[in-house]
This record gives sequence, structure tokens and C-alpha cells, in this order.
Amino acid sequence: MASTLNITIPIIQAPMAGVQDWRLAAAVASAGALGSLPCGMLSADQVVAEVAAFRQATSAPLNLNFFCHTMAPLSKVAALRWQQMLAGYYDEFSLQPSEAGALRMPYDDAMAEVVAELKPDVVSFHFGLPDAGKVDALKSAGVTVLSTATTLEEALWLQDHGVDMIIAQGVEAGGHRGMFLSQDLASQQSTRTLLQELQGRVSVPVIAAGGISSAADIEQMLQLGASYVQLGTAYLLCDEAKTSEVYRQALIAETSVTALTNVFSGRPARGICNRLMRDLGNINNDVAPFPYASAALAPLKAAAEARGRGDFSSMWAGENRAACRTVGVQQLTLDLWRDMQALKD
Repeated sequence: MASTLNITIPIIQAPMAGVQDWRLAAAVASAGALGSLPCGMLSADQVVAEVAAFRQATSAPLNLNFFCHTMAPLSKVAALRWQQMLAGYYDEFSLQPSEAGALRMPYDDAMAEVVAELKPDVVSFHFGLPDAGKVDALKSAGVTVLSTATTLEEALWLQDHGVDMIIAQGVEAGGHRGMFLSQDLASQQSTRTLLQELQGRVSVPVIAAGGISSAADIEQMLQLGASYVQLGTAYLLCDEAKTSEVYRQALIAETSVTALTNVFSGRPARGICNRLMRDLGNINNDVAPFPYASAALAPLKAAAEARGRGDFSSMWAGENRAACRTVGVQQLTLDLWRDMQALKD
């Protein structure tokens, strides 16, 4: 079943910018699943270094993940409006407004050249696909191309534009929604419902993502027609994860709940509710557009976390945190696989 990606366990580790590096991806790969590197916030040199470190640790397949958004300039009006919304918080921490935080950048010509040299086994995209020429170049080089769909319409669009596999992202999933044909949150549905909609409508393999935490969850998704599952939240407490202490405490707190919000980046994403979401509302139309909103929040996040608070931290997490454990990534992956096998005995 997992031979299409040359892996022995049908699990793909979700790329998680900010909370992982090559170490987590390599540990997943060492277990026999597919490790992923989030590259949307890395420079070309950083991507090269991460891939080199991964390949020194293991010869297993590797997935490089990129964003495909349009990088429109940030208007002075939008920037000023966002700074004014955050002004009280800057005053609270005696900080000066700043736009120094790293931005999520789209897959461009320069990065495409780097990827061509690195020759990864898999490249995955969020927010659609790059232009046809870049997709064709990857496929001609033997790279397996994945992208995320949150609706049937997006899945059909991706299939028509050449993807080899579709990541069906249910509304339960943590992190950014992969929406690209519409930004209507009412169109978002559960992983189970989305898988059922895709059955018989798409001819390429489907990867289920969202709300998957146990062996039983994985088996259910495979029974519903998924060829693989993608897990992210499950790995957030693992030893190799770079999850901050305030983030870890929020993950284990029984009172923590998640919601879709745009206040951290400008696009809808699921994360653990905190002060900024409560103050501004989960969805706020005055937030700076994606990806610019996050840069102005960087100094506030650092100041609050230094005081042991996650008030301004984007703590992405799915609705189902049951699998989160403070163990090694390889152990967690193998435990899930063992439990899956036990279900069949």
C-alpha cells in the first residue's frame, strides 16, 4: 500500500514550520514513514543545509514542502491599521513596533533551481500549485508532487493540474488551511466527509489529514479510501520537536481548545486559543494580509514567552491531541504501526 512513496508505514509527517527541523523528519523516516521538511520560511541556503543533514542521518525518502500564495505588496494603509491594533500590546511590553519577523515565502524560480539540484523524492505544496512549468519540471525529474485540497472542487483542480497525490485536509487539522479556490470557511468539512466526497471522483491516491491520532483513526481513514494519512499534531510533544515550553504546556492542558483563526498570519489556521484570539476575535478582517501579519507579532511573541505566556504565539494544533506524548518520534511512529497491525490480528 505504501510502496508508491517507497515507505513501509503509510504515515506522512506533516511539515510544521517553527517546531521542527531535519531531526524530526529523519526520525520519522527512520521508522519507515515519510519525513517532511517545511521550507516556506527557509532561505535557499537553509533548505540545502537541512536536506544535507537529513541525508547524512538517513537514506530514506524525503518530502520538501512549500507555499504557493501570491506575494502582493503590503499597503501602507494595511500595515498602519495592523500596527494600531497591536499598539496597546507593544506599550504593555515597552516595545517599539517592528516588522522584523520572518515571512512565509512562495515557491519561486530561485527555489525551484535549488530543488532541482537537491532531487527530493517528494515535493508538497500548500495553497494550490506553482505555475505549470515548475510542476512539469518536478514531474520530469521523477519527483512525486502532492498538494492540499480542502474541498472536492480543489481536489479536482489539483488532479487536472498534474498532482500525483492529493492531501485531503479536514477541518479538524492543525495549522493553515490549504484553501486556494475560495476563502469561505463554510466550505470546510471533516476529514471523513471530504474523503467520502472524493471517493470515485478523483483517480489519484488520496492522503487523509486532520483529526487522526490513533491506530484506529488511521485504519478508519484507510478504510474510507485513503492511501496514506498525514500526522502533525501527534508529534508536537516528541523529543525531537522544537515546540516551546509554553506551547507544550498548552498542548497538555485539559482546558485548551482549538479554533480557526487568521489573527497570526492573515489566513485561516487552526491553533490553541489564547489571548490574542480572544481579544481580536478568531477571524478579524482588519488583520494584515497573509503572510505579513506574523512579522509584527514576532517581538510580542518573544516578550510574552520570556514571561512564560503564550499570549501571542501561534500554537497550531488539531482538534485531536490524544496521541501527543513526550517520547521519541521513531517510537511514537512505530507504536502507531504496531497498534495498527494489532487491529488486524
